Amino acid sequence: MASASFSWVSSSWIQNSTLTKTVNVDTEKVSDGAPVLKVMAQKKVQKVRKVILKEDVTKLGKKGELLDVKAGYFRNFLLPMGMAQIVTPGLIKEMRLQDERIEAEKKRVKEEAQQLALMFETVGAFKVKRKGGKGKLIFGTVTAQDLVDIIKAQLQRDVDKRIVSLPEIRETGEYTAEIKLHPEVVATVRLNVYAN
Repeated sequence: MASASFSWVSSSWIQNSTLTKTVNVDTEKVSDGAPVLKVMAQKKVQKVRKVILKEDVTKLGKKGELLDVKAGYFRNFLLPMGMAQIVTPGLIKEMRLQDERIEAEKKRVKEEAQQLALMFETVGAFKVKRKGGKGKLIFGTVTAQDLVDIIKAQLQRDVDKRIVSLPEIRETGEYTAEIKLHPEVVATVRLNVYAN
């Protein structure tokens, strides 16, 4: 078996550059004496790229996801549109640090919500005055905005009325309301409604 190496140069009038390729050629003799050529490639083409998405991509993934995508899709769509970049060790380290910061911030927010819930629950009952009607009835109802105003006046804390859930209050008595301070933290607040 004889081995030969050929080399050729091709000039491209479009790019004005030279393209040099080397191909290994193995020649063998078949029983009838005719040579057989075998061409072997030196380098395999990488068909998949590991990328990190810079923004949400429909039917592909969310921002910050680590994905394997086809090289052509990355080269022709994701890269020109600025939607992804190739994974590097430095980029992975940066992503880990950012994830740790986000987790620390989430933990801090949750702890703050737990402290606020504890404060609301240890206050006791908030008192609500309403004009009395017949028997235990009051004029109007006590709303979430009323509770928010009382909390602001007594504790100097701003609470969004959309996170307050109250039962329908139309008469005097003691009621409980829930304030969702965090997806995992709900404060229970007592209300004493009385007529003046």
